[in-house]
Amino acid sequence: MIRSFRNKGLSIYFATGAARALGVPNEARVGRILRALDDATLPDQMNLPGYRFHSLRGERRWSVRVTGNWRVTFGWDGNDALDVDLEDYH
Repeated sequence: MIRSFRNKGLSIYFATGAARALGVPNEARVGRILRALDDATLPDQMNLPGYRFHSLRGERRWSVRVTGNWRVTFGWDGNDALDVDLEDYH
């Protein structure tokens, strides 16, 4: 389950479906990623085809690809994702 967000636009999108604050071209993909993350009980369950799941160096955070530059990153505590963020990598 997703417990917290770093990105306010992502939090609004998850709660209401309003994508105007996201700033990424593929909000449907973001929605699929968030639903999968909300259902996951371990970070490795996000290792799905096309998501390019990987851990981030030096941090207890993971990343999945949204588009070329955009990633959803998240931390993990027990069975919950926390500090979910939408980041521009480049």
